[in-house]
Amino acid sequence: MTAKDALMERYQDLLSVYLKAKTETTLYKGQQFSRKLLEQQISPEDLVSLHIQVMDQLFPDMSEEMRDSFDFLLESMIGYGFAYREHQSLRDKQQQLESEIEVAASMQQTLLLSDVPGFDQLDIGVVSVPAKKMNGDYYNFVKSGNSLSVAVADIIGKGIPAALCMSMIKYAMDSLPEEQMKPHLLLENLNRVVEQNVHSNMFITMFHGVYEPESHKFYYAGAGHEPGFFYHAKEDEFHDLIAKGLVLGVSRTTTYHPYEKMIEVGDMVILLSDGVTECRTSKGFIEREEVVALIRKYMDLPSQKIVENVFQELDRLQGFELRDDFTLIILKRLV
Repeated sequence: MTAKDALMERYQDLLSVYLKAKTETTLYKGQQFSRKLLEQQISPEDLVSLHIQVMDQLFPDMSEEMRDSFDFLLESMIGYGFAYREHQSLRDKQQQLESEIEVAASMQQTLLLSDVPGFDQLDIGVVSVPAKKMNGDYYNFVKSGNSLSVAVADIIGKGIPAALCMSMIKYAMDSLPEEQMKPHLLLENLNRVVEQNVHSNMFITMFHGVYEPESHKFYYAGAGHEPGFFYHAKEDEFHDLIAKGLVLGVSRTTTYHPYEKMIEVGDMVILLSDGVTECRTSKGFIEREEVVALIRKYMDLPSQKIVENVFQELDRLQGFELRDDFTLIILKRLV
């Protein structure tokens, strides 16, 4: 007896028992039988064909109208079967793609992970959360001697291409250690790398700064990046931290202007990506003043607690569904 003959015999037994008794137990056995059909990759149209053959044996005097209705059903199920198999194939490919993206996201997190260094003069807080699995934001700390450099960048674009581009930026920065303490020169070198290696429809914004503890100055430069904030403790006021400059990758000859700011005890440098200031609620985009108000609300806490609380509040305002990658960094001078 072939496998198909065995299936036909089993199906005929189940159908005969059900037509006579019509019990829930027989229906349940029919469900179990359908699972076996799936395991053996029996298509929907094959099952209908099997049903027609069994009905022919059970009811040899079946009317022509009934037979015609089964023929119509069989033709319909052939089309359904093709569509079903195509759907299964697409779902398998989607699952494979999602699995590959999970691996890529894990690799990206490992490759781009930047530890927050211990720094006696500064209290540092960082939160960086991707909107999707791959992160288009990047931040980096480098401690060199007594100085500390910090960078935050954002790819204009999303998904795997943006993540791969960000990985290139990370390794380009690692290859320029001598420029790490000169923000405007670092941006000029990175700009040439991006212009030469990144597709013309993809740009990168970046803010880069260096804190010098001997002079208590913060030197910085920007490449089209979202302005941060500067909190002046003595005045108890927040100001925009603006560093004008063209986004990376537009022109090979772009130069960047150096800026500097004196950092006094209690002052804060607040860096962010546009996922913070462009937080969208049911009422529209929030204002920068609302972000400042949240920071002020928690500013008596350690920097890490400030950024975590601000993120949680903005995440809640968006219904716990980020529309864009979110990165927030706070540097607060302690002594």
